[in-house]
Amino acid sequence: MDHTVVFDCEFLTTPGAPQRFWCGLDDPDPVVAQIGAVKLQLDAEAELTETFECVVKPPLRGGGVADVPPFFQELTGVTADRIAQEGLGLEDALAELSGFADGAAFWSWGKDEFNLLAISCYVAGFSPPLPVTRFGNAVHLLAASGVPKDDIATLRSNTMTEYFGLPHPERPGHDALGDAQSVALVLQHLIRTGRLVPEALRTPSRPGTA
Repeated sequence: MDHTVVFDCEFLTTPGAPQRFWCGLDDPDPVVAQIGAVKLQLDAEAELTETFECVVKPPLRGGGVADVPPFFQELTGVTADRIAQEGLGLEDALAELSGFADGAAFWSWGKDEFNLLAISCYVAGFSPPLPVTRFGNAVHLLAASGVPKDDIATLRSNTMTEYFGLPHPERPGHDALGDAQSVALVLQHLIRTGRLVPEALRTPSRPGTA
């Protein structure tokens, strides 16, 4: 495999929901509504090649499509109208993402696979089609490159390019593809400057393993 995939997903939220662990009276289930991904070549140049982006009809418990909170629409730019017109069912969206990856590992800033797969597929009522072993947390890649632990704790996918003095992607923050590109640009920078070897991105490291 000559590439890896850096991805991000946006999931339903309301103001303060993360701090409440989505326990508020009006908090939606944190199910996926947008997926973005970019291929990063596993060589010294670490070129960013193809991109993938789609909106997803967020699954509702018992079937149907969940309402899209106004706050989410303002935060991400993903409108309820766009989801209604272009949104894919979750199974179709994951099938397209899998085809895009072509067997490669997935990396995100944090553990987006939980909202993409564990939570969303559970709500939708089917088993996740991609195994958790395909997914890695890019936090560990930055640690391996020598970024201090205290600095890593301050970084966010939509702003982390600033820490490295890199230009931000043209797409805005809290856009799934824009955030995926932001993380990918940082990984590209670390590879090109010799702080990270491309081979480190081939297979995700897993907690509790050497």
